[in-house]
Order: sequence, then structure tokens, then C-alpha cells
Amino acid sequence: MNEILPYIYYSLPWLFVIGLSIAIVVGFGVGMVWPRFLVYPYLCVFFWVNSTSYGNLAVFASRSIYSRGSGMLYFGVILWYVLGAWCCARVSATFQRYPTPACNLRPWFLGWFVLLAGHVGVAVVSGVKLSEALAPSGFSNIVWMAPLVSLILLSFRTREQVIELSHFIMLAGLGRALFGLGRWAAFGGDPNNVYANMNAIKIRLTFFDINDSLLCTVAFAIAAVHLFQVHKTDRPKFWRNIEWMTLVCTALCVVLSYRRSAWIGFMLAFVVVMFRFPVKRRLHVTMAALPLMGAALAYVAVRRLTQTKGAGEGLSGLIYDMQSNRFGPESYRVLELKLALADFLSRPLTGIGSWGRYNGYQVIPWQNNPDGGLFLHSGVLHIALKSGLLGTVLLVGTIAAFVLFARRALRKLPPELLGVGTAGVAGIAFMIPDFLIGTPFPQVRTTQMLAFCLALPYLAMAVAKLAPAPVRAAPKSFVPRPHLVPA
Repeated sequence: MNEILPYIYYSLPWLFVIGLSIAIVVGFGVGMVWPRFLVYPYLCVFFWVNSTSYGNLAVFASRSIYSRGSGMLYFGVILWYVLGAWCCARVSATFQRYPTPACNLRPWFLGWFVLLAGHVGVAVVSGVKLSEALAPSGFSNIVWMAPLVSLILLSFRTREQVIELSHFIMLAGLGRALFGLGRWAAFGGDPNNVYANMNAIKIRLTFFDINDSLLCTVAFAIAAVHLFQVHKTDRPKFWRNIEWMTLVCTALCVVLSYRRSAWIGFMLAFVVVMFRFPVKRRLHVTMAALPLMGAALAYVAVRRLTQTKGAGEGLSGLIYDMQSNRFGPESYRVLELKLALADFLSRPLTGIGSWGRYNGYQVIPWQNNPDGGLFLHSGVLHIALKSGLLGTVLLVGTIAAFVLFARRALRKLPPELLGVGTAGVAGIAFMIPDFLIGTPFPQVRTTQMLAFCLALPYLAMAVAKLAPAPVRAAPKSFVPRPHLVPA
């Protein structure tokens, strides 16, 4: 046996290469016939794998799956996977003569690609490493949103497949919520608890990563639309029970995340869902749900903010660390934004470059690390700082294109596809607070989840146009049988 072991060790790299080659060939074959089966494993990673260990005192430094392979390949292997899956779906659609679904985001994503190419060219001329110009800390993650949007639009081609996707989202959201609630109840909650571990706030939370709350919100939107819309579709009792469980568990999971951005975002998503119903139904649902939701949010907000140093009373306490102080030292969050804004104003047209760091970042506690100065807590200012007014115009244009399409699409979608379309818009609405005061663009998981939400209304509209709902025959009017009348 000892004589065989060296040969086994020497052969492992070759076996890995052979296995990987076989997997690629099999994946290509599956993608050519059933491209959506390449989408599901990809979504499972982003739905279930955490992207941050911030706040966890017991985690050793390790590379995440989202950055694995980004050294030699510049980007993570997971992103190259979605590009390969898109190629399979594109070839499959060409062979099967499936028309490319309409999407008004394509010109804007092309603009992002051209802008990134321009930054790379300037970086090479300036002696900046290519890896720094393409790093996620810039805006390259926005470019990588395009393959996922296109992949989803090309992979799900019938109403049955889109309904299958909606069931998958609900089950994924319900499973994630049950996992978070179970861990919260029995095992102390998420170990990435920055509030308890770093701020001495005695609370347990379900998920610190905002993307887990985003998944719960998307699943919540699908379940709510299916349950409360006026024109309901016939569904088995099993799926109605799943929808009720999803509705309750996902909402509770978001509330117990103890994140202000998640609370505000969930309320915005709730408004999006409510506007899909007629006025009377909207009023009934709101009257039933709002007291419960308001009481739950008030309770958890009081528990967190009363233990938070510097948080005042009332609604202003929710943004206690984002307000300028009249006396004493400036809030670090406000100082961070002021330093970045000063650098943006010094180079407003082009920004400081996708690889740049803003001046004075060393005074911010959470920027005192190798990645210091490469990110800041504002998605809008991050883009303006790194890419200037050029990137800001692209950002505004991308958002405007989506909003204009979504408003039109949600008015035309049939009942069985309305849940999926609404879920995408609700997910984008949920991310507005994080977009304003968070760090969405440097994070691979967050940008890919945003791309997933962006794709849903386009997918629902494309399938509704290509596969119209079957027209049900109207019931025949009752015709009385003739009978004899005496003369």
C-alpha cells in the first residue's frame, strides 16, 4: 500500500483535470438542451452561501467562494461559470430559433463595459496593475450583472418554466428563513453578529448579510401576490400552504435581522406588493398586516436602539450615526462620505479611477486595513467617486430604464406571472437603503442578486408575450328544453 500512495498523490492533479474536463463537457451538453438547469446551481450558491464574515470573532482569514480563483483569472471562478452558462444558453437559443427577449438594459450594460475598458486602458498607461483596475472594489461587478440577466432571459422560455422558477425561489427563501429562525432560536443566531461582538448590544439576529434578507423579501413578494391577488390561478393545496409558510417565516426573518436597511427596505417592498392589488383589496391587506408588522418592527427597533450609544429617541434614532454632530467629533460615517465627496469634487468628470482610494481614509476605523479607501458606505457616491459623472449618468440611466419598463410590465402581466415580475421590482425596492448607505457594488453576491431581481420582470413579460395564456371557453348559457303547451 505504501508503494501505491506516491502514485496516487502524483495522479491527483491529472484526475482533477480529467474530471473537470468531463464536467465541462457534460455541463455544455446539458446547457445546450436545458439551459435553465445551469441556472439553478448558480442561484443556489448565491441564495445560500454567505458572503461576509464581518462581525464574527471566531472566523479565521479565508477566501470566499466568491473570490476563489480571482488571483490568476482576475475574477472569481463563479463569475466565469455564469459567462460559460450564458454562452451555452446563447448557442442553444440560436439552434432552437428562440428569439432574444427584449431588454432595454442592454445598451446601458454596454456603456458600463466601455467605461470599464476605458479605465483599464488608463490604468495600463499609468502603470497600475490590471488586477487593481478590474478589482471588485471598483465597478467591474456591474459589468458582470449583464451575463446573469441575459442568461435568465434565455433559459426560461415557457410559462411552466417560469412558474417552476417561482416555486424554486419560494422554497429557497422559505428554507433559508427556517434555517435562520432555527439558528436564532436554538443556537444563538448568526455568528456574524457585529452588534453583539463589537458594540456590546445584547441581541441575537437571523442574518447579518443583507442578501439573505433580500432573498426572503423576494420569496415574500411571490407568496403575497399569489395569495392576495384578485384573479387567482388554480394551485394545489400544497403550494398554498407553502405560500402561507413563506409569507410568515420570511417576514419574521427580516424583522429579526436587526438591520435598519433591511427594515426600511422591507417596508418599501411591501408598498410595491400592495400596489399590485385593487384599492379595496389593498386596504384590507394593509389593515390586517400593518399593525402586526409595525408592532414587530417597533419592538426589535427599541431593543436595538436603546442599547446603542448615541442613538436618540424617535425616528431620528434610526440614522443616529449618519447625522452631523453640532458639537464634538464628527460621526465616522459622515466623515467618510465627506472625504469621498471632496475627492469626487476635485475630479468630477472621470472620478479617481476604478482602482483609486480617497484621501484621508486612514482616520476611519473600518478602513484601517489593506482594502482601506477602496470602498465607502454609499453606493451612489461610490460610483461617482470611482467613475465620475460618466458613471453617474450610466447609473441613473440604468435605473430609469428599469423603472420605466417595470411600471409598464406590472400592469400587463397575467396572474400566474405577476408574482415573479413583482418580486423582482420588490427586490430592487428593498435594496434602495443599502444602495444609499451601504456597500453594494464592491460585493459579488450583492450585485449578482441585484441582477437576478432586475431580470425577473423582463422574464415574466417576455414569456407572457411569446406564450399567451390559453383562452378559457366561456360557459354556455342555459337554454331551457322545449316542452308541450296545451292548445
